[in-house]
Amino acid sequence: MTPQDLVLTKTGVRFLGRMFPCTIGRSGLVRAKKEGDGATPTGVHRIVGMFHRPDRIAAPQPWSRAIGPRDLWSDDPNSPDYNQHVCAPYSFSHENLRRADPLYDLVLVTDWNWHNPVPENGSAIFIHQQRRSGYPTEGCIAFDRRDLRWIAERIVLGNRVFVPHQLIH
Repeated sequence: MTPQDLVLTKTGVRFLGRMFPCTIGRSGLVRAKKEGDGATPTGVHRIVGMFHRPDRIAAPQPWSRAIGPRDLWSDDPNSPDYNQHVCAPYSFSHENLRRADPLYDLVLVTDWNWHNPVPENGSAIFIHQQRRSGYPTEGCIAFDRRDLRWIAERIVLGNRVFVPHQLIH
């Protein structure tokens, strides 16, 4: 592991020599992720993209993509676009990336089940803003808004995200 890796520990995520409190999925950590289980998948993931709401925040990186009103993420295992960015209109089940709340104002996309997705193995495993401190996610890793921004300003495409099977100190 290197300082550029995001490493989940018992006390938060370690990145670039700093520790950031975070929340994970309501069902904890799992090795075998399933769609809708509310768990954060363990393993080594990579950052493969970033989205931001340009009407709310400036792009933290030149490679961040602006979220528009038609931007969605497919979470339907029956869709050929499962676990991919899609645009409205879209007839399969999906998540809106442009939300009324600030959860997805800034989103780091991981490669969990992403490049060649396996149906039912989980989708939309992102790094995003917390609802509030300590409130669990549906399987993502979430941070305070300021901490997420700090991380996003320094992250590089391909950075690794270590989610160990058992949390370490």
